[in-house]
Amino acid sequence: MTHPTIEIAGKTIGIGQPAFLIAEVAQTHDGSLGLAHAFIDAAADTGADAIKFQTHIADAESTLDEEFRVAFSKQDKTRYDYWKRMEFTPEQWSGLAEHASARGVVFLSSAFSVAAINLLEAIGIPAWKVGSGEFRSDDLLARLCETGFPVIFSTGMSTWQEIETAVAAFQEQKSPLALLQCTSRYPTPLEEVGLNVIDDLRNRFDVPAGLSDHSGSIYPSLAALARGANLIEVHLTLDRRLFGPDVPVSLTPDEMRTVCEARDAFAVMDANPVDKETMAKNLSTMRDLFTKSLAVTRPLAAGTRLTPDMLTSKKPGTGIPAGDLGGFVGRTLARDVSPDRLLSLEDIDGG
Repeated sequence: MTHPTIEIAGKTIGIGQPAFLIAEVAQTHDGSLGLAHAFIDAAADTGADAIKFQTHIADAESTLDEEFRVAFSKQDKTRYDYWKRMEFTPEQWSGLAEHASARGVVFLSSAFSVAAINLLEAIGIPAWKVGSGEFRSDDLLARLCETGFPVIFSTGMSTWQEIETAVAAFQEQKSPLALLQCTSRYPTPLEEVGLNVIDDLRNRFDVPAGLSDHSGSIYPSLAALARGANLIEVHLTLDRRLFGPDVPVSLTPDEMRTVCEARDAFAVMDANPVDKETMAKNLSTMRDLFTKSLAVTRPLAAGTRLTPDMLTSKKPGTGIPAGDLGGFVGRTLARDVSPDRLLSLEDIDGG
C-alpha cells in the first residue's frame, strides 16, 4: 500500500505531512457579504490552511418542496427562499477568493449544483469539497471529474457500497481524491463521531483520509489529529451567539486556534522520530543527575568489612553504579568513609 498524497494549492495532503485544516463557514455568514469576509480574516488568524463556504444557487438546486432541516428562520418562508438569500454574485465570490488568497488561506466552497461548479471553476477554485448529501448526485460528480481538480469527499450519509461506487468513479477519471469520515448529525454526539472509520477509509481505498466534524467540540479534531488524520474540516463561528443552524456545531476562533496549534505540534513530533539509544547517550548529564551510586549508611572506619546494611544508593549517578552493590558486600574499607559522600573504588581495599 503506497498511501498516495494529493496537492491542493501547493499544499501536500497525506501521510508524513501536517494535517490540512479547513475552517468551514457554511451558512453562518447568513447572507452577509461583509460577514463572509470577516470569516476569512478570522480563519487566517487561527492558522487554518483553508476556509470553505457553500455555494448555493437556489434555482439550480432547490424547489419549494424542500423542507428546513431545522426550524430556525424567522424571515425565510421556505428553504428555497433561504438558499436564495444565501446567494452571492460571481463577482462577490471572486472577491472572497481574492481576499482568502491575500490572507494566505486556500479558498474552497462546496458546490451543490452543476451551475455552482461552473461559477466556482470560473473564479479559479483549486479543489472540490463534496458534501455528504451529494453522494447520489451523478450529474454533479461527473462534472467535478471533468475539471480534473482534487476532490475531498465527505461520507456522512453513505454506506460502504456507496463509498466504493463513488471512489471507483473518481479513480476511473483519475481525479485526485481524499475521503472524510463524517456523521451527518447536527451536532454530532461524541459517541457517533466514528474516529475508527478514518483508518478504514485510508486502508480500504489507499487515499488520504480525515474527519469532517459537527460536534461543536474541539475533542474530535484533537483525537483525529493524534490518530494521524490527513485532513480535518470543522465549522467556525465568530461567536456562539451568531444566528444560524450551523452555529451550535461550530468552534470559536480560540478553539480553532487550539486545533491549529495542535496540528503544528503533532507535525513536529511526527517528523522527528526518536532513537532511544541515541537519546539515552544525549541525556548522559541527566542520567548522572537522576541515577544513583553506592554510598554507606553511616560513618565507617578503615578496615571495616562491608555488610549489606552498611550499603545503600544515593544521587548522583557519577560513582560506583548502585546496581553493583552485591559485588561490594564482604569487601574491606581502605580508609574512613562517611555517608555524605559517594563510595569510591579508592575507598575499598584492593580498589
